[in-house]
Amino acid sequence: MTTPAEVVLRPLLASDAERMAHLHVAVWEEAYEGLVPAEILAARRAGVAERVDRWRTTAATSPAATTVAEHDGELVGFVSVGPGRDADLDLDAELWALYVRAAWWGRGLGHRMLTEALAARPAYLWVLDGNDRAAGFYRRQGFVPDGAVRVEPEGRELRMVRR
Repeated sequence: MTTPAEVVLRPLLASDAERMAHLHVAVWEEAYEGLVPAEILAARRAGVAERVDRWRTTAATSPAATTVAEHDGELVGFVSVGPGRDADLDLDAELWALYVRAAWWGRGLGHRMLTEALAARPAYLWVLDGNDRAAGFYRRQGFVPDGAVRVEPEGRELRMVRR
């Protein structure tokens, strides 16, 4: 069995844009099927070309640092950490995204990616309410809900912080 140590973590490149767009759609479907409205997942599938452009722009201009996880030439996950965007919180770092293909769930890759991106720094994130797998993972990494809630088209999200 391949271990997370055999996965290469490296910065996102503009040349990754097409593979990132497909990865992003795939990880969303794996993580959120049954949690977000089906029409949102369908719209993401239909919008892959637009997502390629977004990832190309992200690689060139985003204030977030995005690291991709690559195994045998295939992108299997990504993590993005950027400046905190919540004015009511005194934390400088926000975990903007952390996604791993389902085949890698429970194998330590998410932990390795989060550690690479944040180390033990204080930070916060938003997690979809009902995504118990993700919330449990973040709890094991030292994050706890702080009571903040927001509602997005995808559903209700809960903020988790690590100080």
